[in-house]
Amino acid sequence: MPAPLDRLVRHGARRHVRHLAPVAPGGAPPLVAGVYAQLERDFGMLAPPVALHAPAPETLAACWTMLRETLVVPGLLGRAAKEVVATVVSLGNACPYCVDVHGAMLHGLVGAADALAVTGGRDGAVADPGHRALAAWARAAGTAEDAARHGLPFPPEWFPEQAGVLVTFEYLNRMVNVFLTGELMPRALPAPLRGGLARLAGRVMRPVALRQAAPGDSLALLPAAPLPADLSWAAPSPAIAGALARASAAIEEAGRRSVPAGARRLVLAELETWTGERRGPGRAWVNEALSGLPAAERPAGRLALLTAFASYQVDAAVIGELRRHGAGDRALVETAAWASLAAARRVARWTWRPGPPAGPGRDPGREPGSTCRQPHLSST
Repeated sequence: MPAPLDRLVRHGARRHVRHLAPVAPGGAPPLVAGVYAQLERDFGMLAPPVALHAPAPETLAACWTMLRETLVVPGLLGRAAKEVVATVVSLGNACPYCVDVHGAMLHGLVGAADALAVTGGRDGAVADPGHRALAAWARAAGTAEDAARHGLPFPPEWFPEQAGVLVTFEYLNRMVNVFLTGELMPRALPAPLRGGLARLAGRVMRPVALRQAAPGDSLALLPAAPLPADLSWAAPSPAIAGALARASAAIEEAGRRSVPAGARRLVLAELETWTGERRGPGRAWVNEALSGLPAAERPAGRLALLTAFASYQVDAAVIGELRRHGAGDRALVETAAWASLAAARRVARWTWRPGPPAGPGRDPGREPGSTCRQPHLSST
């Protein structure tokens, strides 16, 4: 990455990370240093949404492994198609930082017109039919009812990549909403200047995005683990299955370490009946849900519940309450990560509809410069 943009991103990490002390590359523990090196090599920047996990090294590795193997590796869909899904999911979760980053990537990969249509939530205005269908699918995935009505627009063999990106960004958006503040490009900037910066960032990031990253390179960061049953849809893609299995095991262990058992059971019970509806804007529902927990478990339970269902509501008071009960940076990251992945996995469960594809369409992964091969829709 050219020095000026690299400095901008690193400065943004220091300025926008909240509630945590960022871990600088110099002097980082071995696992953190290894993730940072891969992140800068393959993603092109020390991205704050990933780097904020560094106080919990295994959770940092889990986050990066998911991001790399689902988004950065082109696979069948191609990077541009995956960026469409990432951007639409981020819009649905009201995560402006992720919308800025992945919208800028789209500027570099598909051009301004389609990038602006995606980031503006105007799926019907996306010229590329494959990207338009993926955007509509990703938007419908936000609720169980819409997902069931929409179905799968592409062959089932593409689902591990579509849903892998979905899970990763349902996870990341929550973490960003909790631990980052502001946007990559301030909203106060005039629209023409913001657009110019997005185009510039897209041009800078395009060469990195079009690299043919080899699948599986990040898997050695974490020990092998069995693929959970609810993620069995990933099995046809070994790298994605390996990433999700390893990440799930690491984050489950983090949850056992930092989230009291009663709070974990409460969050899972709430998720079991959740179908994507918004909670809030008030917090009466949180207090009611927590009423059955012992007082000592309520601070962690509050952070976990809010992260899973209304991450934008996590504020200094929620964090401060947990810190007064002895939580450090590692416990904060692990608590939020456990809740974020639990919610992300719940969303993926209602999007999986096995069966024949909806019909033939254009390869969504064929962007300029891509060499990945696409399956023939007419043969599925």
